[in-house]
Amino acid sequence: MKTMIYSLALSACLAVTLTGCGDDTTVTEERDWSSSTFFQSADESAQDTYYKPAVGYVGDPMPFFDPKAKDFKILYLQDFRPNPAGTYHPIWGIATKDAANYESLGELIPCGGISEQDAALGTGSTVYNEADGLYYTFYTGHMYQPKAADNGEAVMMATSSDFKKWTKDRTFYLKGDTYGYSKNDFRDPFVFKGDDNLWHMLVATTKGSKGHLAEFTSPDLKKWVSAGTFMTMMWDRFYECPDVFKMGDWWYLVYSEKHAAVRRVQYFKGKTLDELKACTRDDAGRWPDGHEGFLDSRGFYAGKTASDGQNRYIWGWCPTRSGKDNTAVGAAPAEPEWAGNLVAHRIIQHEDGTLTLGEIQGISGKYTQKQDTKVVAQSENGVGSTANGYTLSGDAYLLFNRLGSHNKISFTLKTAGNTDKFGVSLVRGSDSEQYYSMIVNPEDENTRKINFEQEGKSGKGFIAGIDGYNFSRPSDNVYHVTIYTDNSISVMYINDVCCYTNRIYGIQKNCWSINNYGGNITVSDIAVSQY
Repeated sequence: MKTMIYSLALSACLAVTLTGCGDDTTVTEERDWSSSTFFQSADESAQDTYYKPAVGYVGDPMPFFDPKAKDFKILYLQDFRPNPAGTYHPIWGIATKDAANYESLGELIPCGGISEQDAALGTGSTVYNEADGLYYTFYTGHMYQPKAADNGEAVMMATSSDFKKWTKDRTFYLKGDTYGYSKNDFRDPFVFKGDDNLWHMLVATTKGSKGHLAEFTSPDLKKWVSAGTFMTMMWDRFYECPDVFKMGDWWYLVYSEKHAAVRRVQYFKGKTLDELKACTRDDAGRWPDGHEGFLDSRGFYAGKTASDGQNRYIWGWCPTRSGKDNTAVGAAPAEPEWAGNLVAHRIIQHEDGTLTLGEIQGISGKYTQKQDTKVVAQSENGVGSTANGYTLSGDAYLLFNRLGSHNKISFTLKTAGNTDKFGVSLVRGSDSEQYYSMIVNPEDENTRKINFEQEGKSGKGFIAGIDGYNFSRPSDNVYHVTIYTDNSISVMYINDVCCYTNRIYGIQKNCWSINNYGGNITVSDIAVSQY
């Protein structure tokens, strides 16, 4: 026993690099969690709601509803950091029934050898073929250091009878130059069943200097013929991760715009596939709504969808930030870090066919531990009380007690006028000289836009590149706000018309605030729950 105690004491001495360890008894500092000062917190190694594997990160999800198992399978590109040179991004998988809790399926499709076409893997899609009882995954094969005669990218295929053991078909190679498209930009195959009972495949590619979504058709998933160009891409854009589906009376194309100035998930809509294809004809930009079809912020990328027949969900990844710097958002012309946490939303279809993203019931149902919500600090002026909340006027704020690692924050806010401005701050302490705010900013009387700002005495202010979700001001000026956090992932929903995903390190164990900027607001029904 004495030897064990001595070993533990020695280990503790070696672990402390800046503090001497001698005969004095080491006293561990106890933090006063009832205080309101800033705390330097860290993410958990694995996350379940906004999924991250215990090792590495999620890239380019490929969701699929399994009609046999009656669950969603989400295949994704496993990003290890560091990845092996040349052979990287094997396809891993997870399963879920509610888009809120995930079971790891491990590696499903490995990378090929360093000299093979699929040395590195790229995204694709999975379907189940009732005719032969097989699952088919079409994916991108990236060749390592291709020569002039090689295809840098090609579409490849693997099949499985049980979704566990996958067999690559080494005779199947769909190559762009065979059909007049690029040899090196030919990727992200998406397969769906059309009204003509044929399988259709879209591939993101280029022809000349123009981006194209190439289309192929097949009766059996094995033999494919070219159907020409499904859609040309506007201007100098490139649409990654295409996803086509029918919802009600509308056909939709969801895609991720690669251009560094945009770098977001968008959609087009049409009453028919031909009408959908025409949305970009002659670079016209027939946008589906008043904000160019954007579905979320720059904090959500490579989004693709799947439906169980009742709900359609979209899964994408929220990027990590270089150096865990919340302001390093990858504003143009830079790029954000590739891969991160898996984020899911529910697709909401409105009466006019437009789409927005909303809360998932399964995620909401996880946050069952209701917390006491207390004001721990407030502005000197401008704060008043109501029967079930507060009024804020001028530049006023309310600072609330500490959050946990997984939080659901909800409140109802009403502005007195059509141009009042408000926001929510995270990672904020009573002593913070900088903190992070999602601000609902009036672009004009009828349009609101979410801005991300680093506020405080030493803050940078507006952070370009992560902002940009526009939505219409509610006619009654009432905003129902819900924010979900899972470690550093933050997702804010407003009135089923606004979704805003972001990566904000340091949320957990720190305070948060509701802020007013110059006008007058009333806040009620403030609630925080955790799990």
